[in-house]
Amino acid sequence: MDLGFAIPISGSWATPENVATIARAADERGYRGLWTFQRVLYPTTSELAPVYRSVLDPIVLLGFAAAVTTRVRLGLAIVNGPYYAPAILAKQFAALDVLSNGRLDAGVGLGWSADEYAAAGVPMRGRRRRYEEWLDCLDALLTQDPVSFDGEFYTVPRSHVGPMPVQRPRPPLLLGGTAEPALRRAGARGDGWISSSRVGLDDVRAAVVVVRTAAEEAGKPRDAVRCVVRGVTALREAAVDGADRAPLHGSLDQIRTDLDLFADAGVDEVFLDLNFDSERVGNPDADPAAAMDMAQSVLDACAPG
Repeated sequence: MDLGFAIPISGSWATPENVATIARAADERGYRGLWTFQRVLYPTTSELAPVYRSVLDPIVLLGFAAAVTTRVRLGLAIVNGPYYAPAILAKQFAALDVLSNGRLDAGVGLGWSADEYAAAGVPMRGRRRRYEEWLDCLDALLTQDPVSFDGEFYTVPRSHVGPMPVQRPRPPLLLGGTAEPALRRAGARGDGWISSSRVGLDDVRAAVVVVRTAAEEAGKPRDAVRCVVRGVTALREAAVDGADRAPLHGSLDQIRTDLDLFADAGVDEVFLDLNFDSERVGNPDADPAAAMDMAQSVLDACAPG
């Protein structure tokens, strides 16, 4: 199983200096990927966790990270596809892939926030049907030059759209989701699946089976899809005892040991994400120096190899 690391993207620690420091450290220590997430709005009436209150744009962030790294892959986990016209997002994906010399892992999803749909100017009604066509259009834009597309929701006049991505036939498209139709879509239509921040270990085990079965039913080798898990990580100075302890919550020794649980679940990559420690890291009111100290400790202790 590969290990990745979530880049500072939310809260007070998401500064240019900290992004560059974590990106370079993950690159040097052999982590497979740097990962992000997207949150467009935090409505004033929201009951969302503080981690969502102040979030950098993930695509811009990965462009910044590409400039300070040479090897580590750059992961979106995820951006919500229907918020973008396919031609716009395809252009951004291609630019990221070109500027990183072919290191983009593009995670996309459907989105669930009615407020964000409203702000994006896209109706939520019929969004699943729209999303299926959106995936077709995005794939065409990333693999064909010249390209044309004529659908119910999206139209692309026959055009050149270069530069094309470095990766062929295109950067891997990893699809998010937790419901069974979304998991089956990831296996059948995507190059893999990315978990949300809210899934437990049992959910991950079940999801991997659904994704790989759907891939096989679509005519792919069962292991042709990549299953990636956001490992919500909370470092504590002392071991956290109790049967209800969440995986990757506790001491460095506990976090290292917990990674084996995900490997046993058939996961291809876990990325350690401290942003979702809403109390001490991914919070606008958190101490950024303390957050960096924790991240550096986890980076060093869990470094591959």
